[in-house]
Amino acid sequence: MKKATIKSQIIITLVFIVICLSVLIPFLLLVSASFSNEKDVLLNGFKLIPEHFDLAAYRYVFKNPNTILQSYKVTIAFSVLGMILSTLLMALAAYPLSSPKMRGRNKFAFYFYFTMLFSGGLVPTYILITQYLHLQDTIWVYILPGMISPWYVFMMRTFFSEIPSSLSESMKIDGASEYRIFAQLIIPLSKPVIATVALFVFLVKWNDWNTSMLYINDQSLISLQYLLQKLLKDIQFIQDNMATATVDLGVSKIPTTTVQMATAMVVAGPAMLVFPFFQKYFVKGLKVGAVKG
Repeated sequence: MKKATIKSQIIITLVFIVICLSVLIPFLLLVSASFSNEKDVLLNGFKLIPEHFDLAAYRYVFKNPNTILQSYKVTIAFSVLGMILSTLLMALAAYPLSSPKMRGRNKFAFYFYFTMLFSGGLVPTYILITQYLHLQDTIWVYILPGMISPWYVFMMRTFFSEIPSSLSESMKIDGASEYRIFAQLIIPLSKPVIATVALFVFLVKWNDWNTSMLYINDQSLISLQYLLQKLLKDIQFIQDNMATATVDLGVSKIPTTTVQMATAMVVAGPAMLVFPFFQKYFVKGLKVGAVKG
């Protein structure tokens, strides 16, 4: 191997090590801060190893465990169900668009594309969901609106179009219908793009908080993100009132900073557990549409 090649590989490796550390170190600081004492964080800043191990932040977050667990159940339910239904519908929409034999496919493709440029806006959407569809205070308000994303439809269409048409034609000769070709041929060969889209949809659903703010009054149906956001706002409100009411010479008894880190861990934890199941397909799916050499 030439010295120039070795040097270039070393440089590339070092660059990727720096990039990985720039991502990993902040996450480790977040984990450490969530298990640290509030006073240590305020006086000495964030450290990779907690000076004093303290679970006060997590005790405060889980002060009402039944509420947290209910929000977990609701968020997991609409995230998983929304991921499955959205991915399936978008695949069903992308499959015919990938076929050059489909009549008027350019018109349908333009219809999808047009919705990426213009939307009805918040007020018409709110009126549609509450006055006509009557989805408020139901779990379906998390799932049905925005079920199909044109971007992901085009992403799937690009991948489907790269599958050799001879495979589907051979199945048609054997008497297979389009639905059977889609289920037994297209879906198994398209696992990378399907897993990638499913992961993205899951993360969008999991991080949804504004839907609860706009459409949910039933406390048993609020999402985890919105619940924890309310928790942080309550802490900030209490801190502001304490600052104006009394003079506190010491550190506040409410662990504000560490609670913020703990809520980030509570929210990010399940999503991080899901990612390894999609990882082997995720890398391949990101190459969709790339120029092949």
